[in-house]
Amino acid sequence: MTFRIGPVSLDNPVILAPMSGVTDMPFRRLVKRCGAGLVVSEMIASQAMIRANHQTMKMSSSCAEEFPMAVQLAGCEPEVMAEAAKLNEDRGAAIIDINMGCPVKKVVKGDAGSALMRDECLAGRIMEAVVAAVRLPVTLKMRTGWDEANRNAPRLAKIAEDAGIQMVTVHGRTRNQLYGGRADWRFIRQVKDAVTIPVVGNGDVNSIEDAVDLLAQSGADGVMIGRGTYGRPWFPGQVAHFLATGERRADPPLDRQLAILLEHFDTMVEHYGSDTGCRLGRKHVAWYTKGLPGSAEFRAAVNQSLDAGTVRRMIADFYGPLLERMAA
Repeated sequence: MTFRIGPVSLDNPVILAPMSGVTDMPFRRLVKRCGAGLVVSEMIASQAMIRANHQTMKMSSSCAEEFPMAVQLAGCEPEVMAEAAKLNEDRGAAIIDINMGCPVKKVVKGDAGSALMRDECLAGRIMEAVVAAVRLPVTLKMRTGWDEANRNAPRLAKIAEDAGIQMVTVHGRTRNQLYGGRADWRFIRQVKDAVTIPVVGNGDVNSIEDAVDLLAQSGADGVMIGRGTYGRPWFPGQVAHFLATGERRADPPLDRQLAILLEHFDTMVEHYGSDTGCRLGRKHVAWYTKGLPGSAEFRAAVNQSLDAGTVRRMIADFYGPLLERMAA
């Protein structure tokens, strides 16, 4: 069940969404290995990339296991966005994604993210500049519009196609909805009808049924999954397997989930260093363990620890009795 973005061929049409503070290299690599067709970096500010900010460079770092990997850029200046795209091409990105969907106040206040949906002329100039700057396929991620009265995603998608954009992803909410309410998957069909390039639907995909319904209601060519991957890096692979075969792949058994969690935590410590890796890794520990017996108390204790070795021992101690009970 291959999926193409310009010259780039993917194994399947299931994509890990870019999420700030989540889709770093350790997480992307894990999700890709578990079966996602494509993984996308955290949103990277184009100005910071050009200034060679150390943390920004860390955000865009990649590894061979996640190839082809897309780097998502945010900004509101065509020349700066183009330069940042070229830098990421030189660093090994396979795809450049332009962010016109981030609803966060500090981003839209700077006229970036979903604020660009209010200025179609500037949005068009940015897309044209980025497409002209690189030899890679360029994609766009946006929302349905700024608010209910201005749902201009179909029109902006056509502008994108004319500018040379090779895939459009639509989160089925307006900017003003933030992450409230429900994603409007049916509206995405209007975007699909407006263009000939691939359209990917995004928003509220937390189960295989959600993915199937999104595709049926939207007519989209693929599905992008964001928050549904929290603590479940195997979920996009499960969706891809079902779309290809009609068969459900079970969640990994608890001992395998523990092994994945420990590997993920260790990789974050290696990637960021002990202190930062431990601090950033704790939220993933919380997501992996959510819903397990005693997890609330466990998470509260873990969040008090700043030592990676201690957290690792706490994880093993928490899962140990659960695995023993399962084996009994």
